[in-house]
Amino acid sequence: MTEGALNVIALVSGGKDSFFSILHCLTNGHRVVALANLYPPPSSSAATATRRPSQGAPGSQQCAFPPGVRAQDDQGDEDEADLNSFMYQTVGHQVIPLYAQATGLPLFRHPIEGTAVCHGLSYQYQRREIKPAATTEPEAVPRPGLSATSSCQQGPGCQTAEDETESLIPLLRDVLRAHPDANALSTGAILSTYQRTRVESVALRLGLVPLSFLWQFPDLPLGQNFGANDALGKGSSITGQQEPCRGDAQLLRDMAAAGLDARIIKVASAGLDDTFLWENVATEAGVRRVKRAMRRFGGGGRGSVLGEGGEFETLVVDGPPSLFKGRVVVREENTRVVREGGGSVWLSIRDAAVQMKRKASLEETDVKDSSIRIPGLLDPMFEATLQALSKIDELGHDDFILGSQPQLPCLTGLPASDSTRQWHFFGSNGDQDQGGVEAQTARVVADIRLQLQQQAQSASAITNAVIILKRMSDFPTINKLYGSLFEEPNPASRITISCGDALPEGCSIAVYLTVYTRRDGDPASRRGLHVQSRSYWAPANIGPYSQAITVPLLTPPPAQDDIDGQDRTRQHHGASISLAVSIAGQIPLIPASMALPDAEDTPLHITLALQHLWRVAAATEVQWWSSAVAYFPRSPNSADIRRRVALAAAAWRSAHLWGTESSSSSAPSPSEEAGPDLWDRKYNTAYQFFVEGTDEETHSVPDWEVLAGFDADDSGEATKWRRRCLPFMFAAEVEELPRSAGVEWHAHLGLAKVGAGSVRVFSSSGSSARTVELHHVVVDTASGVFVQTAATMPWAGTGTAQGLDAAVLDVGRAVARSLSRMTGSADDDPSLIDDPASPHLLYADAETFPMVPAAAQDWRAIVPCRSIWDSCGERLSMVAIFQSRFRTGNR
Repeated sequence: MTEGALNVIALVSGGKDSFFSILHCLTNGHRVVALANLYPPPSSSAATATRRPSQGAPGSQQCAFPPGVRAQDDQGDEDEADLNSFMYQTVGHQVIPLYAQATGLPLFRHPIEGTAVCHGLSYQYQRREIKPAATTEPEAVPRPGLSATSSCQQGPGCQTAEDETESLIPLLRDVLRAHPDANALSTGAILSTYQRTRVESVALRLGLVPLSFLWQFPDLPLGQNFGANDALGKGSSITGQQEPCRGDAQLLRDMAAAGLDARIIKVASAGLDDTFLWENVATEAGVRRVKRAMRRFGGGGRGSVLGEGGEFETLVVDGPPSLFKGRVVVREENTRVVREGGGSVWLSIRDAAVQMKRKASLEETDVKDSSIRIPGLLDPMFEATLQALSKIDELGHDDFILGSQPQLPCLTGLPASDSTRQWHFFGSNGDQDQGGVEAQTARVVADIRLQLQQQAQSASAITNAVIILKRMSDFPTINKLYGSLFEEPNPASRITISCGDALPEGCSIAVYLTVYTRRDGDPASRRGLHVQSRSYWAPANIGPYSQAITVPLLTPPPAQDDIDGQDRTRQHHGASISLAVSIAGQIPLIPASMALPDAEDTPLHITLALQHLWRVAAATEVQWWSSAVAYFPRSPNSADIRRRVALAAAAWRSAHLWGTESSSSSAPSPSEEAGPDLWDRKYNTAYQFFVEGTDEETHSVPDWEVLAGFDADDSGEATKWRRRCLPFMFAAEVEELPRSAGVEWHAHLGLAKVGAGSVRVFSSSGSSARTVELHHVVVDTASGVFVQTAATMPWAGTGTAQGLDAAVLDVGRAVARSLSRMTGSADDDPSLIDDPASPHLLYADAETFPMVPAAAQDWRAIVPCRSIWDSCGERLSMVAIFQSRFRTGNR
């Protein structure tokens, strides 16, 4: 086995996705130790479930239909029925025992117990209480958006019910007893959040690494290592001369190239009928036929060609010799067509056998020589970005241009009940010895719990955390304590950096939280993206942080005549609510292995981490950034940090402008939690109020159409305009980053669901002497106006006479004065002196403004930096991020 290889338990349903995932496990150097399957429980007591493994054996193993499970077929006779589980494919389960012989791998099986009790997209195990059948009171059904932790109240006579997901626990424990070296679990989840989150929950509880190599697979680029096999379909090429095939059907072509034989065994779509049964979708002919049928009936939405919406299910009967030592043979006379109504038709297999392959053919194939495509590490957009960094010495900087300040009339201060809060916690104020980092972290966590309790909020109210450590080596110590805060799915996004001795003396940890205090009974206001499986998509977040958390950008005004709450529901699920997306800091981990690239390859570190930021943004529908910072670890000299800053600025510029020069950008992913994916709309009854078959809107990052004054013309003037409108970006040199990464990208805020022409980006001088420069993003929404201002001060050298307090006061007044101009108020308003703006997050040069204990308490959210740089390579003393919210007079 290769270094870092895992011993994998592969969940198999018989379908194409689970077997294709196994091939990707093998191609990535992992070893599959066993297959695991859940099947429908027998309806008669005579048929008992076996939990013993079926060992692969020579010869042909017959598979007779088990008694007890029956339904009506098209002849009116009784036959078996499909369980139609939310979680598991069960049609064709009679053939599953043959996979032990066909693959030579031990197979473990267990019956499915329970039903879908927890209906939320996210899942957390908790035994549920239900009322006995004799009760006349209807059982409360969880509403869409509620997490799995929601349960009915306990009462007399209640009995415990478990979600069908928990059937995986006894199955996997049996495997682990026989294979104690197993340490990973493979699943074929492609688009379904519902399935992925449940498998992740079980895997992590059992100490297994979840693997979902196919997650978001159709949206990933072809990559340069994609072979020119004829089975890939028209347009595929490794030369780059032809436009490669894209879209959902590409995954089916990948399966064809790999040698899978995946037969349609069930159809449940108006576009497919019983003539599609036993069609091999892993062929070019099968792909074209399914695509034609889908187009004829409106396409069905993203993933329909793959059957992700339940349009069809498959049964794999053969594959490459690296996995399949024999082929499952099903004769036509041993099959029967079963019609369930509602367009659902499936094939009942009454008998099958395994035909073993010749030894010579098995020896000819090695998995590493097969046509299993591993997508390139970078998609075309970021390949171009990386290439641009190789010419960094030839790149110039954009000229700084002061834009005219827009006037925003009729603005008033947002009510004090605004839902966004900033909380700040320090391990020590330096006045006394308050213990090591563990004791300080425990105290910080206790203080956070107390404040949450006082505000009557759970930890799910926290949307983002910035954690600053004195030593990055303390990260494992603080992680467990910090993680104990989060008992519900989708914990807050997180940025973690080490600032070394720049923190106050005696302080080992500082935690800055953004808190969204949502309304009671309004679970849809907070959504999360928390992918914990390894894939080709982006790094897995295994631990107490999510890739992204989304909340309303501004508190929506109360709905008029909202009697039954339905108006508010429509608002939250409509496009009228603009969203703020908090994204975790992104370091350049290779998603499939969670390893870092060569430490010396700084351009690759910068580009790969930026691609992660873009992919998370696409998955959460981000259209624009408020601003961003690239954190770099301590550099050996000023020339080195200057070059890193120039590389980051060039990458930021290239990533934004690439989409304006090419139309072949990678396809974005739909929102993880903005609404159920296609699979959930078809299978999960909790989401039937969504219109089935509606196509997901596609979008790009950035979406230039949201900018006021946008012109789609690609002329030179339009390109110059775009360059001037880039979101403000700067770089901060700190002490160390997680995993000794070369960079960490931190987007302060992503903006989603904002309307066309609703965003203004401009820069201005905060004072006549231009000692302060202001970079504004103004977002006009249906609920009011949001303004983020990044205020910068040029480097003032070491030991400036002006202290931190005075400098922040000056910057706050400059921002308040600028906001006053936007609202049409007078510059000499005395409130600007008495009540200056307060920074949301402050980056201070530690040489210019040493962070002393008093300042830590007075100015709260400070990131002390070894140096700070703007995108033009100019050193700064300070960058202060301000966020202001206004309610317009007519809203």
